[in-house]
Amino acid sequence: MSGLPQAVLVRRGAYHDSVTLMRVSRALSELPGVEAAMVAMATELNVSILRDLGFGVPEADPGDLLIAVRAHDTDAAVAEADRRLTESHRTQAAPEDQPPLTTRSAAARAHADLVLISTPGEYAFFEALDAIEAGLPVMIFSDGVTVEHERRLKELAEAKDLLVMGPDCGTAVIGGTGLGFANVLTPGPVGVVAASGTGAQQVTCLLDWAGTGVSHVLGVGGRDLSAEVGGLSTRRALRMLDDDPATELIVLVSKPPSPEVARALEAEPLRTPVVRALLAEGAPDLTEATERALRALGRPVPEWPAWPAWRGTRPAGKRIRGLYAGGTLSAEAALVAGQGDFVDYGDDAYTRGRAHPMIDPTLRVEALAGARETDVVLMDVVLGHGADPDPAASLAHPVARTPATVVIALIGTEGDPQDLHRQAAAFREAGAAVFTSNAQAARHARSLL
Repeated sequence: MSGLPQAVLVRRGAYHDSVTLMRVSRALSELPGVEAAMVAMATELNVSILRDLGFGVPEADPGDLLIAVRAHDTDAAVAEADRRLTESHRTQAAPEDQPPLTTRSAAARAHADLVLISTPGEYAFFEALDAIEAGLPVMIFSDGVTVEHERRLKELAEAKDLLVMGPDCGTAVIGGTGLGFANVLTPGPVGVVAASGTGAQQVTCLLDWAGTGVSHVLGVGGRDLSAEVGGLSTRRALRMLDDDPATELIVLVSKPPSPEVARALEAEPLRTPVVRALLAEGAPDLTEATERALRALGRPVPEWPAWPAWRGTRPAGKRIRGLYAGGTLSAEAALVAGQGDFVDYGDDAYTRGRAHPMIDPTLRVEALAGARETDVVLMDVVLGHGADPDPAASLAHPVARTPATVVIALIGTEGDPQDLHRQAAAFREAGAAVFTSNAQAARHARSLL
């Protein structure tokens, strides 16, 4: 442990969003004389990380802000953290007048057609309720909403012929406009209904590779096909795409659904053909479902791009460790590999009070550092708007340093701002094998055992 001075300060009730906190933490860590820095909400996970870094953490509630620094001049580092946090608040404030105080008034001022909610989960229900009562469809990016509140929102929305996307809806594309985490997709005839953000991104990116575009991507939240929610938003989204003249085929994507809900959806009367990509033991994986969709449209199935590793012969692996940012991609990889230990770092348990792992690589960098030579590490890297602007800059070096064999599912399109080919080259140079198909990456990882 370094002998540098350290300080941990608690700011009671000082909430900042996780992306802002991640950026401030990075900026502090890069300052001369700073050995370690973390600015985060005092969630159980973040407190645990700080203690692992050697900081003594005072008593704090999850709604409190922690500023922890180890540096030659801790006072200067803390002052810089406060300056950056204050500046962040100043740039987000409305400069010209009093900002609206409710979702309804904000939507009215903006003449909105849809409301996007990204607040702490305990507040998202009331904001979504306000939007629905104002007669507007809503996308709830927030997680942490109870299943009872989700069901209530969707019942109210159904009575008003409105769509609720979410909670925990990470991806949507409506008329070419991406919401949340969204890849750059060409317009085309396939509509997607997705109870899975990264599952939808995998399918639409593969369609884009095949030269087949997308009309709309309607996310419904990962629990929508559960028995408790009953597929309320999925039914609404299917009917909306069925009425859309630009949609010739629908792909329905989900993690393992409730069998009763899946059977009920099969009976839904639709004119537009539907290809189901419902992950389950023995069911088609997302790549196979995409290939079925292409064949149904009479379009050729390409060879999905992949880049083999540059490293020489390695010892055979003994176990697969899945270090995933996408829950559906993790579930699919576990099904295809048939063995291994898989962690979804995008799960609510890891994102409360910190940025999603598609933005903040910290937890996966730590996991790579702890991997062993006999491990085959299987991980996803998801590109597109909203994601890390250069994931290779954060992850390629840890990939190169780990003694494990690394296989990467690189989910993206050639139009994405991160430059997919440059990302693939960086990870391949670091020693990883890279695939654009997550299922193919999982099969390759299994073959290395």
